[in-house]
Amino acid sequence: MSSTPEIDIVAARQRISGIAVRTPLVPSLPLSEAAGTDVYLKLETTQPTAAFKLRGAASKILSLPEEDRAAGVVPASTGNHGRAVAYVARRLGIEATVCISDGVPPGKVAALRDLGARVVVAGASQTEAMRRAFEIVEEENRTFIHPFDDPEVIAGQGTIAAEIAEDLPDVATVFVPLSGGGLLSGIAEGLRQFSPGAEAVGVSMTRVPVMYMSLQAGHPVDAPEEETLADSLRGGIELDNRYTFDLVRRLVEQFVLVDEEEIWEAMRFLFREHRLIVEGGAAVGVAALLARRPGSVRGPVVIVISGANVEPSYVAALVSAAPAPTL
Repeated sequence: MSSTPEIDIVAARQRISGIAVRTPLVPSLPLSEAAGTDVYLKLETTQPTAAFKLRGAASKILSLPEEDRAAGVVPASTGNHGRAVAYVARRLGIEATVCISDGVPPGKVAALRDLGARVVVAGASQTEAMRRAFEIVEEENRTFIHPFDDPEVIAGQGTIAAEIAEDLPDVATVFVPLSGGGLLSGIAEGLRQFSPGAEAVGVSMTRVPVMYMSLQAGHPVDAPEEETLADSLRGGIELDNRYTFDLVRRLVEQFVLVDEEEIWEAMRFLFREHRLIVEGGAAVGVAALLARRPGSVRGPVVIVISGANVEPSYVAALVSAAPAPTL
């Protein structure tokens, strides 16, 4: 059952200030020329964990009572959320167990272990990893840290919109990667609060974009995952989704899907033009703009570059200008 939660972005911003950093908003001349309007990149790649997920994880964990923190935390993750939870847990001296599917790239698994997290590989999908996380929470009396469907997590991601509003008061359009909807709903709600004249555009990959499919169906749906360059956007939204489905449905009007070739070209573009190494899920907003979808946008435009945790083989291919890796 969906409900309307309070998304307190101001309180979340105060909570996370000692852990997450204020990320830069930088102009992109080549994208501005391509779009015919001013385009800026919001570089969440500069977070200590190289992805935006740190905001939501810190917001949720720091909202917990001390006894719940001491008992330990358990996320289910495609990589970046687990890394964020593990980082915050290490900073606060608490235990973290991260449940992942066997589809999470090896580099992201290694990063989790390097941060001291216990890693549990649970099945072939994010749904199975989520199920195992819930089991561990019950078995070990720990607290589940949801990757997206939680008001404190959503509020943490919404702090991105607060920063954009301060740095670019006349922002008109923000392109946001879309998976479970925590980032998109947080930014859309943040724009509603701090930049009411701006709109968020959700961008996902063509290979099983579950939130988009759910919105088209009018209710949450489940679907088998497929390999994609945008691996951080894989996974379902849960059939009993409580918050993000309704928030995205109410707050966002435009959605764009980009294919694998377009994602790879956007990754190459960001490396070639800005010397940025970004993961496929972080490049989808640039892919949408380069593909001229939607056909016209109001400027100024901000594209959220959500993460930089790229597999080494992809980095090598980007540097050598090789074709997209075969998935």
